[in-house]
Amino acid sequence: MKKVIIDGNSLTLEELVKVAREGWQVELSQEAIEKVEKARKLVDKFVDGEKVVYGITTGFGKFSDVVITGDETVTLQKNLIISHACGVGNPLDEDIVRGIMLLRANALSKGYSGIRLSTLKTLIDMINKGVHPIIPEKGSLGASGDLAPLAHMVLVMIGEGEAIYKGERMSGKEAMEKANISTVQLTSKEGLALINGTQVMTSIGALTIYDSINLSKIADVAASLTVEALNGIVDAFDERVQRIRPHKGQIDTAKNLLTLLENSKMTTRQGELRVQDAYSLRCIPQIHGGSKDCFEYVKEKIEIEINSATDNPLIFENEEDVISGGNFHGQPMALSFDFLGIGLSELANLSERRLERLVNPSLSNGLPAFLVEKGGLNSGFMIVQYSAASLVSENKVLAHPASVDSIPSSANQEDHVSMGTIAARKARDILGNVRKVLAMEILAACQAIDLRGNKGLGKGTDIAYNIVREHITTIEDDRIMYKEINTCEEILKSEKIINEIENAIGKLL
Repeated sequence: MKKVIIDGNSLTLEELVKVAREGWQVELSQEAIEKVEKARKLVDKFVDGEKVVYGITTGFGKFSDVVITGDETVTLQKNLIISHACGVGNPLDEDIVRGIMLLRANALSKGYSGIRLSTLKTLIDMINKGVHPIIPEKGSLGASGDLAPLAHMVLVMIGEGEAIYKGERMSGKEAMEKANISTVQLTSKEGLALINGTQVMTSIGALTIYDSINLSKIADVAASLTVEALNGIVDAFDERVQRIRPHKGQIDTAKNLLTLLENSKMTTRQGELRVQDAYSLRCIPQIHGGSKDCFEYVKEKIEIEINSATDNPLIFENEEDVISGGNFHGQPMALSFDFLGIGLSELANLSERRLERLVNPSLSNGLPAFLVEKGGLNSGFMIVQYSAASLVSENKVLAHPASVDSIPSSANQEDHVSMGTIAARKARDILGNVRKVLAMEILAACQAIDLRGNKGLGKGTDIAYNIVREHITTIEDDRIMYKEINTCEEILKSEKIINEIENAIGKLL
């Protein structure tokens, strides 16, 4: 059985995706087990000694000055969960929920949270047996972590709330019973340890960055097809040009383009048909490359976050100390996810401009208007460009940063919040729009190649073209276009184009 062993320090983005989307199992390392048990002993010592420690023997937020006696700690932790489960909106997708549970388990396994080993194992059992809590997507400020959505996760652990089990929505209690997982009676520190963290925003953002990196390769494929459809000039992609402005993303993109277009009979050299192309063709390495550099930065930040302790207070069992700090604050992720949304938006911005050049007879170097032979009787790709423009405009609204906003909460105790989960959700929504725009461009580019007369495509673009044509034929007379767009988008989601290209010509950058 395929599994990931977690220790709080070495989880990778790729492993997260395996658990979230491919159902890989999760197991605690022996080192993690020992660290968790040691930290728990210290929490018990604090409780027995009636030491005043935030969230262990006190209330929460503004109520941190209210001391809770030992026999009330169980009630305190349960009340924390049921009162904080205030999420609203549509449930998060199942892969995001699995990612949330994995990230929370990994953070707890670092041994700084003071949770009981048995409680942590319950969360891991839920991952492994497919009990997926219903977690509404809205309601987090991303300040004291993702309190509201994580509380919905914990509701199921205590036999409350709702969950999906084997494709069916049911009560949390019923799901746990059917999966043969015992529910938990939370005790001191545990409720707080489970909901005080950034795992919701990080799961959404981690899956989005993984998809973004793959989508950036699709953007290079789409651009290459359009370069051929417009008899674009390849000189601008020359390695010498990139070498004297050595941004990694730019260099990688130019290399991808030349690899994909190798042996093409439809590209040109400068001076053959014209001296230079418009920016949407000539500057592909610089623009796509900028987004790739953005994605690399965000990936680096996410890989730090997925192996961090983000709750409060933190237990340092070696020093027998406990510190109330601010690792739960989502600002590092909020800024990163806002940046991610901007980087994604630019891929669609450029794609729509290339699409416009394909459909506009003033810009297309001899192609028929809107890529259809009997124009007037047929509208061809006219409204495809409308739709792409609409998505690009929507992305511009969504790309406004969430992290520049803050609304104080908890009677001004939490007087600056990150809005990081909003930033992550926006980036996810932008990614969906970008994929659709790229699908539209690829459709139009393949149509233009046919109208131009396919004289022989590059060794990479030919693979992409043939995959599209397996499912979508050349459009001679108007047909219902949304179906074709959706079909092309599904091809992109399947990653078939990138997989087959990379199998044939090597890994794209």
